[in-house]
Amino acid sequence: MTESASPSGRRKDDHLRLAHDQQTAPVARTDFDDVQILHHALDGLDADRVRLDVEVLEWTWRAPVYINGMTGGTDRTARVNRALAIAARETGIPMASGSVGIALDDPSTAPGFRVIREENPDGFVMANLGIGRSAEEARRAVGLLEADALQVHLNAVQETVMPEGTRDFSSWPRALEAVVAAAPVPVLVKEVGFGLSRRTLTRLHDMGVQLADVSGVGGTDFARIEDARRPGEDYSFLAGHGQSAVCSLLDAPDPSPTLLASGGVRTPLDVVKALALGARAAGVAGAFLKPAYSGDAEEATAVIRGWLSQLTELLALFGADDPAALTRTDLLLRGRVREFCELTGLDAAGYARRDRPDTEPVTDPTTQAAPPSRPRTRT
Repeated sequence: MTESASPSGRRKDDHLRLAHDQQTAPVARTDFDDVQILHHALDGLDADRVRLDVEVLEWTWRAPVYINGMTGGTDRTARVNRALAIAARETGIPMASGSVGIALDDPSTAPGFRVIREENPDGFVMANLGIGRSAEEARRAVGLLEADALQVHLNAVQETVMPEGTRDFSSWPRALEAVVAAAPVPVLVKEVGFGLSRRTLTRLHDMGVQLADVSGVGGTDFARIEDARRPGEDYSFLAGHGQSAVCSLLDAPDPSPTLLASGGVRTPLDVVKALALGARAAGVAGAFLKPAYSGDAEEATAVIRGWLSQLTELLALFGADDPAALTRTDLLLRGRVREFCELTGLDAAGYARRDRPDTEPVTDPTTQAAPPSRPRTRT
């Protein structure tokens, strides 16, 4: 494996550098800022009672947070993957690789991915592959990392802006169905930062997909990254396109795959908000890339340990003894998120009354009817 030895390798290094540059820019406002947890001053718990472990399909994860797929395939990206894999091993949280397609096409780049399993032999590892690959390639991707699950990413917006990207998306549904049917491990379908709509989640459920990461706008912006790789920035108008993780979670259908959330998860409080909106766990990329960018495993480990400690303290503050209890947390939805709810027929106000017992004699003064204990959503 050599540093940027091929066009694909140079693209991987470009992606890593540009993603890191986005993380060093001033922190942008996201839809997580339009979700406010209603404070109840006497609801707190003893932090020693709080458990962070969470059930995801048939697995038990150490905490409701994981290192999301980022990179791999060059010497530079291998150093980042090594640091992140050590941090995952030391903290016990799951980790996903970046897309291993480059390693399937050029086996000399495989060590940049294999390092994840080598440094974390007993941990929960997800391989990552772009949609459109064959069922056989999906099996090879899983074997490369001895993976526990396979992420398949949907990235039509990125492909549109990418100079060397595809413009034919018509075969993607059939290809995904074939991978889901043939993969030796559960398949997790994720976006790359543009959100999974209600319609898309319904289609994924109908295909038999068990797990989906809504991966919304607000985090690493691959439209901006690919635009920066083009002369003239011809597609700058697509920056910010898509739905946030917050809006994707709010609009998720029932039934749907088990939901994970990523995209703009900047702090442990954002993780808490994602869990309160129905995500089983939250994926973090950019915030963990910053300490790992130089290959410093100790710093990356310290950052993740800090997140887990703060998550425990936040759950105690909000009266949740485990992550699942956060789904009863009262939320105030404001700004763009409230507008999204109004335009799509979702009951934003209902989220402010989720923890009110059905028998509590509180009425709406305009209707004299007891408000719902759970938010009503459109059908």
